[in-house]
Amino acid sequence: MATEREPKLTPFDNYPSQTSIVQHETEEVLLKQIPDDGQVPSLNKTGHMQFLVKQLVQGFPARYSSQDASQPWLLFWLLQSFSCLGVVLDPGNKQKAIDKIMAWQHPAGGFAGGPGQAAHLLTTYASVCALAIVGRAGPGGGWDDIDRKKIYDFFMSLKQKDGSFLVAHHSEVDVRGIYCLLVVATLLDILTPELVAGTPEFIASCQTYEGGFSCASYPEYDPSNPERIIDSGSRPSLGEAHGGYTFCALASWIMLQPYINLSPSKPSLNLKSLTRWLVNMQGTETELGGFKGRTNKLVDGCYSWWCGGSFALLEALGVGGLENAKAPSDEVIEEEEEILRGLKVESGDWVDVDDEIFNSKALQEYILFAGQTPSGGLRDKPPKNPDAYHTLYCLSGLSSAQHHLFPSKAKNEKFIKSWDSSNARSVDLGANGEDEEVATALRRSSLASLLSWGEDPVRAGSFSHIVGGKENRLNATHPITNLTITHTEGISKWAYGL
Repeated sequence: MATEREPKLTPFDNYPSQTSIVQHETEEVLLKQIPDDGQVPSLNKTGHMQFLVKQLVQGFPARYSSQDASQPWLLFWLLQSFSCLGVVLDPGNKQKAIDKIMAWQHPAGGFAGGPGQAAHLLTTYASVCALAIVGRAGPGGGWDDIDRKKIYDFFMSLKQKDGSFLVAHHSEVDVRGIYCLLVVATLLDILTPELVAGTPEFIASCQTYEGGFSCASYPEYDPSNPERIIDSGSRPSLGEAHGGYTFCALASWIMLQPYINLSPSKPSLNLKSLTRWLVNMQGTETELGGFKGRTNKLVDGCYSWWCGGSFALLEALGVGGLENAKAPSDEVIEEEEEILRGLKVESGDWVDVDDEIFNSKALQEYILFAGQTPSGGLRDKPPKNPDAYHTLYCLSGLSSAQHHLFPSKAKNEKFIKSWDSSNARSVDLGANGEDEEVATALRRSSLASLLSWGEDPVRAGSFSHIVGGKENRLNATHPITNLTITHTEGISKWAYGL
C-alpha cells in the first residue's frame, strides 16, 4: 500500500472528541506498519503455526480462564486456523480432540461450553464444526455419536413465537444463535419447515435503517391476546448495525432460501442499503483498508471475515461478482465461460475488469501489515497481542480476499439430478404436519445450496490477485460455514448418506 504521496489522517473538523482522538492515534500507528521500502511482507505461516501448536499442546495462557464456558470455540479457532494454513493434525491429536468434543455433548441435546455445563447454540456450532474437521464416521470418530434427534429437540425447545431462538434456556435472543443453529441443522440433515417457521421474517426485521443487522428485534403482540404476535405489526430492530450480526443474518438468509420461497409473506431484505453499509465499513487508506464492525468505530482484524466475508454472500443474492458462472468440474475444463455483469468471456480471453465492490487487495494488506505479530499469531491491530479468535478470523478474512467462491448454478443442478436419498441416515424428528415429498425436496435444495459453491476457474489458476504471491496463499474457506469446502462436504455427505 506504500504510495508516493503521504496519506492524510482523518481531520478533527474542529470538534475533537475521545472517539476522534483515538481514531487519529490508531491511524498513526497503522501507517507506521508500512515499511519505507514498500515491500509487501510475507504471511508468517511457520510463526502462526507454532503459535497455534503451542496453545493446542501446552494449553492456553492463564488469561483464557475467563473463557471456560467457551471451550468448543477455543478448539474450533485452533483447528480451523490449521485448516486455513493447510496443516493436518496427526491421528493422535485428532483423537484427543474428538474425545474432548464428545465430552461436551449435553445429555438433553446440543453441546455445552464444557463438561457439565448448559447446552448453547453457539457452542453447539463450534463443537459440530470442530468435529467436521477432525472427526470421521465409525467407532471413535465422533460423527456416529452425535445425537441428532436430541439436538433437534434442543433447537425446538429454544424456538420463540416470532420465529427467533434463545441461544440457551433462560437466555437471550440473538441472530448469531440462529446462524449457528442453521449451519448445524443443514450439515446434520435436521432442518425442517417446522424448525424455521417464521425465522426468515424475524431475520428480515433485524435489518436496521443503516442497512446492516442488529442482534434482534421487538415483536408486537396482540393486546387482546398476549399469546399472538401480530405478523404485520411494527417490529423495530434492537440496537445498531454490527458486522458479526450482519454476517450471521446474511448467511442465515441464504441457508433459508428454499423455505423463503415457500413463505406466503415473502419477506425480503434491502440489499441496496446492506451493500452500501458493508462497503462503508472498509477503512480508508490511513486505516490500511481494514474493516470496522460498526459506524464510527476502529478497524479490527476480525471484521476481515465478518464484513469482508459477507461480500461472497451478497454475490449469492445477485449483488456484484460473477453471475451464472460455470463452476470448475473434476474433469478437464473444455470451455471456460463466465458471465460478468452481462459481459460474456469466452475461453482464452482476458478481460481487465475490476468487478469487486470492496478492495480485496487493501484488505489483504491490512492483515499482512497490521494483523500479524512478529512472534506468530494474528491480532485486532497493533500494538495488541495475538489471540486464537483474531488468528482465525484474520486468516478466514485473508482467505476470502484471496479466493473468489460463488454459488454455481451448474453445480447445483448437477447435484440435484444425482440426488439419491436411499442411503440417507434420516432421523425421525417428529416434525408435525409435513408432507414427506415436500420435506425431501427442501432437504435436497438446502444441501445442494451448501455444496454448490465453486471457485472461479480463471482466478483459481492465477496468483496475481494474491498480495505477496503464491507463498501467501491460504486454503479456500466456505463462505457460509467458515470451514474448508472439503470439511463442509465431508460431514454433510455423511449425515445425508451420500
